[in-house]
Amino acid sequence: MNRLTDNKIVLVTRPTRLAELVIRFNTVSQARFYVEHQGADFSDYLREDETYHRALTEAQEILGQMGRLQTVDRSFLPNFVFAPDDTVITLGQDGLVANTLKYLDGQPVVGVNPDPERWDGRLLPFRVGDLPKLMPEVVRRKRSTHSVTMAKATLNNGQTLYAVNDLFIGPKTHTSARYFIRSGKAGETHSSSGVIVSTGMGATGWLKSLLTGAGAVAYASGNRNKKEQPQPGCYERAVTGFKWESDYLYFTVREPFPTRTTGASLVFGRVTNQTPLILESQMAENGVIFSDGIEKDFLEFNSGTQAVIGIAEKKGVLVE
Repeated sequence: MNRLTDNKIVLVTRPTRLAELVIRFNTVSQARFYVEHQGADFSDYLREDETYHRALTEAQEILGQMGRLQTVDRSFLPNFVFAPDDTVITLGQDGLVANTLKYLDGQPVVGVNPDPERWDGRLLPFRVGDLPKLMPEVVRRKRSTHSVTMAKATLNNGQTLYAVNDLFIGPKTHTSARYFIRSGKAGETHSSSGVIVSTGMGATGWLKSLLTGAGAVAYASGNRNKKEQPQPGCYERAVTGFKWESDYLYFTVREPFPTRTTGASLVFGRVTNQTPLILESQMAENGVIFSDGIEKDFLEFNSGTQAVIGIAEKKGVLVE
């Protein structure tokens, strides 16, 4: 059989909710008992799992005829070695695309939606049935792509961490983070619940929720006697023009607490190649930096550690 390519095709998967429950409770029956005992609909878990594995089987059959297929669970991504000529397909939700992109270096990613009736899929423009027509163009690098700017945290001990959506710098638990923050010529000591640094791709996620909440609180505190709701637009005004390929990031500080020794004026701004964000930890323990919501893959950020947050030297590549 003539294959489409001799290079590797990597299919990245993720466990369904049912699979995660079985890991926790050992069997489907025990998982069913737990879910139904909580008053939830277990049949929804079964439908999701069945739909996902049907899509997975179909994708593996199609891709296996095109090249050397390797299926990789997302939990193995931090240690998986991608070759420069690999073509990568993700089969899951939007988060799986972001989780995969940060471990790549220019390889194109095809986001496939395994369950369009369930997931909107902002980063999942394709369905399994599109693969036979789509993959020849992707493998030959004839398909148009979208460049994605990534963030990078570099520590003074040489460790690095990339982010496709956002970086979190702060405490591992629900306590206060203590650190010194610098942006350009401005700097101050902070006590807060952490700092979020967002890319253009991640701007509609964590960053949007923080700015929307801050805007609503500010409006309510200044209009205590008025019944109307805050007008939308705080987030939109703050990040106008912030795109996936923008050559800058935004940072925002969560819940800064001003005291005699800590400030709350340096809480929002841009990060560029000329003005990186620099943070110096003042936490004896439990300080962390993680990216894209993956708390298990983190860098320690404790006393004596300095983190420089800037634009990553590599770009993500999403197939359109």
